[in-house]
Amino acid sequence: MADEKKSDYILEIVHLSKSFGKNQVLKEVNVRIKRGTVMGLMGENGAGKSTMMKCLFGMYARDTGTIRLDGKAVDFKSSREALENGVAMVHQELNQCLNRTIQDNMFLGRYYTSYGVINEKSMYKKCLEMFHRLDMNFNPKTPIASLSVSQRQMVEIAKAVSYNAKVIVLDEPTSSLSEVETKKLFKIIRSLKKQGISFVFISHKMNEIFEICDNIVVLRDGEVTLDKPIPDTNLDEIVQAMIGRSLSSRFPPLTNKPGDVVLSVTALETKYRPHLTDIDFNLRKGEILGIYGLVGAGRSELLECLFGCRTVSQGAIRYKGKRVLFTSPQEAMKHNFAFVTEERKVSGMFPNASLTFNTCITNLNKYKAKFALVNSKMNKATDRQIKQMHVKCNNRDDKIMALSGGNQQKVIVAKWLERSPDVFLMDEPTRGIDIMAKYQIYQLMIDLAKQGKSIIMVSSEMPEILGVTNRIVVMSNYHIAGELETKTATQEQIMRLCAKYL
Repeated sequence: MADEKKSDYILEIVHLSKSFGKNQVLKEVNVRIKRGTVMGLMGENGAGKSTMMKCLFGMYARDTGTIRLDGKAVDFKSSREALENGVAMVHQELNQCLNRTIQDNMFLGRYYTSYGVINEKSMYKKCLEMFHRLDMNFNPKTPIASLSVSQRQMVEIAKAVSYNAKVIVLDEPTSSLSEVETKKLFKIIRSLKKQGISFVFISHKMNEIFEICDNIVVLRDGEVTLDKPIPDTNLDEIVQAMIGRSLSSRFPPLTNKPGDVVLSVTALETKYRPHLTDIDFNLRKGEILGIYGLVGAGRSELLECLFGCRTVSQGAIRYKGKRVLFTSPQEAMKHNFAFVTEERKVSGMFPNASLTFNTCITNLNKYKAKFALVNSKMNKATDRQIKQMHVKCNNRDDKIMALSGGNQQKVIVAKWLERSPDVFLMDEPTRGIDIMAKYQIYQLMIDLAKQGKSIIMVSSEMPEILGVTNRIVVMSNYHIAGELETKTATQEQIMRLCAKYL
C-alpha cells in the first residue's frame, strides 16, 4: 500500500500546524496532491494559504506536521532547496532582475560555465529549447523590463519547468492576464499535466477554478473546510466553505446615478512609447467607467497619462469645464485625483513601513500642527480606515508587508480615501484578493459614486467589468476601439472591439 500511495500522491502535507505567538494560523492542515493534477487552493485573505506555502518552502519553520514529496519526508530550509528538489513557485508579485535579460533571469544562480567562463551560447540554446517546448515566442536576449507582466509570468513558469519541477505553485497567476493570455496559460498547464507535473493553483477567480482544477481545497481561519473533486462541488458550497455563509450575489446592486460630464478627453496622444493615439472619452459625475482591453492595449498607460505620469504630446483634457494638463502626480492630486496602481508592491506602498505610514503618506499636511506631524492625528486616521476597510491586522504599527495581499490593497485604497478624492483612477483594484474583499471594494466604489465621486476602473476580469460599471470603454492597441452601455453590452461585443486595431 505504501508504494501505491507514493505513485498516487506527489505531495502530502500532514497535520501541519503553525502559530505566531498566541495566534494559531494553521491548525492540523491535511492536503494531498495527486501526480499530474491541478489542485485549486482558495480561502479569504488571511485564511492561511500563504503561511502554508511558506512552511512548504522553508520560509517558516512548522510547529508540527510532516511534508512528503514523492513519498519521502522533506524539510526544506529555503525556497532554493525546494526548487532544487522539484518544488517551484511562481509568485503573484514577480521577483525578477528587471535590468537583466530573460536568459539571465532564467539561469540566475546557476549559470552554465566552461573553464570558469559563463557559457552564454549554451544558456541561449537551452532557453530556446524550453520556450519551444512550452510554445512561447521569446528572444532570450530581450531585457525582461521590456515585457508585460503576463509575459514575465510566462518566463517564470518556463524557469520552474527548467528545474524539472514536479510541483509548481501558481499564486494568483491570472491576476494580470487578459482572457486570451489566460487561455494560453491554461494550455501550458494542461500540456505540463500530461507530462506528470502537478500544480497548486491559488486563485480567487471561481470560473477559473472550475475550468482548470481537478480538485479544490478551501482554508478558513487556518483549517481545511472543503476538500473535494471539482465535479462533486459547486459555487455555493465553495463560498460557504470560504466565508462561513452563502453570498446571495457576486456584485452589489448598482444604485449610483451618473450625472453631468466632469472629465472629457479629446484627441489625446502621448509623446513617448508606448504611444496612446487619438483617445476620446468622457467621465460623468457619480459614474463608474470601466476600461477593458487585452494585455498591451494601453489601459494602464491611459490612467498614468491622466495622473500626470506620462507626457501628453497633443489633445485636450478638460476637468469641470477647464482645460488641464497634469505634468506630475502632485498636480493631479491638487485637483483631487487619486490613483490605485496595478503593481502594489512596486508603486502602491512602502513595504517596510507601518500601516500608519502607508495610510497617511498621501495626505501629510492634514496631520500637521505648524511644522510637525501630530502622531495622535495619524493614529486616529489609521484606526478609522482599518475599521472602515475591514483590514485584518494586529494593530496600526504592523508593517504592511506582514498583511495578506487583499489587506494590503485595502490599506492602499484607504490612503487615498483620506484625501476624499473627486476622481478615483483604479488599475485592477481587486487583483489577487478574495471574494469577500472584492465585494467590499465593489460596495465602496458604488458608495463613492453615490456621493458624487467619479471612478475609472481598469479590469482584466470580464464579469467584473460587466457587473460593477455603468459604461465600458474598450481599448485596442493603444486606441479607443469603442464605448458600450454596460446594461446592454455582451462579451462578444467587447471581444470584437478588443481586436479592432490588432
